[in-house]
Amino acid sequence: MSENFIAIDWGSTNLRAWLYVQGLCVDFLSSESGVTRLQGQTPQQVFSHLMQPWFQDYGDLPAIMAGMVGSNAGWQVVPYLSCPVALGEVTQHLTTIRSPNSSVIHIIPGLCINRPDNSNVMRGEETQIIGAHQLHKSSRYLMPGTHSKWVQMSGDYVDDFRTVITGELHYLLLQHGLIGIGIGEQHVSQDAFRQGLDIGFNDAGVIRNLFEVRAAHLLGKRSKGTVSDWLSGVLIGNEIAQMQQTYALHASDSVTLIGSPKLNERYATALNFAGIAYQTIDGDIAFQTGIRSIANALGY
Repeated sequence: MSENFIAIDWGSTNLRAWLYVQGLCVDFLSSESGVTRLQGQTPQQVFSHLMQPWFQDYGDLPAIMAGMVGSNAGWQVVPYLSCPVALGEVTQHLTTIRSPNSSVIHIIPGLCINRPDNSNVMRGEETQIIGAHQLHKSSRYLMPGTHSKWVQMSGDYVDDFRTVITGELHYLLLQHGLIGIGIGEQHVSQDAFRQGLDIGFNDAGVIRNLFEVRAAHLLGKRSKGTVSDWLSGVLIGNEIAQMQQTYALHASDSVTLIGSPKLNERYATALNFAGIAYQTIDGDIAFQTGIRSIANALGY
């Protein structure tokens, strides 16, 4: 049994890789060569170039990959697993291929929901869920980000999940919409964020409120430098309110947050505001725990 392998989180905009030697993580690299940013190269070429220093030192290491690398924009299409699905089944449905240098590569499948009331997909998050479920078993996981994922568990089964494009909306409105014009440099403001939370959580007319983000600073009611945090509060507050209703969350229920420390802190504030209990897990730790368990099941 070899204990040397490479773990890769290959998304749309970034690639992150960890080198494991004798079961321990000994090196890490990050690249902006996501599957939508290959700049004319194939995924195979990017992989060979980035991993070459590790191959020189340790030979043709096996690699386990998660994320958009298994999509129709990635290396090879890997079918989704339909929910409900047991987390243990993920390892049984890996797609195995070989790289140009003959390294064995295992690509982890994503998960999907295909019902009349819910059409949803995820790639990469399933690996974080596998790790998080080992670290802290929960019936609900919230994975904040560009596309937030809310996951409903039944024991070790993923029963249901929903996607809320809160992060993408924030980016689009500020970078490509009227709201972001003329606001200048932005400053962190917990007060602005909490004020936005109050509006987003309590007012169902969030679309109407979005223009007020701009109008408020034009009329001198809000500092231009806090527009980003206020908008973030409005959008996250509305996300929490919608999903609290969707999953009928009560004060006795709890949610496990899986994300970066910064996003976890922001969503923790929103969950506190809503009266929902929570625990937090660092997203990188969840991912590495999940992919290590898959590697162990493969005998690495």
